[in-house]
Amino acid sequence: MFDAHVHIIDPRFPLIENEGYLPDPYTIADYRKRMSRFDIGGGAVVSASFQGTDQTYLKAALAELGEGWVGVTRLDLDASDEEILELDRVGVRALRFNLKRAAADITQMTLQALRAHELAGWHVELYMDGQMLASLQPVISKLPALSVDHLGMSDEGLPYLLDLVDRGARVKATGFGRVAMNVANTLRRIHAVNPQALMFGTDLPGTRAGRPFRDADVDLICDVVGVDMYAVLEDNARAFYRLPVRERQVNDPAPTLPLHRTEQPTLPLRRDELPRIQPADTIPFPVIE
Repeated sequence: MFDAHVHIIDPRFPLIENEGYLPDPYTIADYRKRMSRFDIGGGAVVSASFQGTDQTYLKAALAELGEGWVGVTRLDLDASDEEILELDRVGVRALRFNLKRAAADITQMTLQALRAHELAGWHVELYMDGQMLASLQPVISKLPALSVDHLGMSDEGLPYLLDLVDRGARVKATGFGRVAMNVANTLRRIHAVNPQALMFGTDLPGTRAGRPFRDADVDLICDVVGVDMYAVLEDNARAFYRLPVRERQVNDPAPTLPLHRTEQPTLPLRRDELPRIQPADTIPFPVIE
């Protein structure tokens, strides 16, 4: 599995109060303990509003998590090309536009995103209520690659979200406890438009969500997408974050074996060896008048 949306809250690094809120710590050790029953082969650490544009925590987290993990960050608008390239070297792969809980100059952010894409191939991840998608179309249309957090948050924005998916946008199957929608129906509709769009994530620790991630959320995704579950749980996100495809061994505990023959197979008879029917053996049917 690839967890495409995780927040690491390390008390060693500064936090910024957001709307009067400061989260409790949630360390890498906490995350690993919570997800110990799952085979997690990588993921994306996402910077939250209360982490501002601090990069020290993100660099430390990616270094500790190791191979297969990437970062999604917010940058100061005056960040240099060298800063972007340095962050790319340590594993950062995207900019986050937090339009739900952070004030932003959307025009300047878009220009920065275009620069980061040109320099390092970064995409943009949008955190906002789906109702804003319509008003942001002029901005979104300029972004070369993007994903939308938490299924777009609400049913009202679903038509606009599906239009973006049809044009190549990705959607994070995350935050089921913070959305106002029928999750199964939304997953089904997104998957029907583009099977490569959905990317699983836990959104742990689920700060300010109605409820945090549950193991049953994975079951729900698998029930909806069926045979595409490996794509949604891992492959789609790895491709989007430009990571190597993870080789997957599929072992059949009871493979079908060929039957062992105990006797010679039946051989075809030659035509001249077939028994001949004598003419007297053929009895015509009586004529019925």
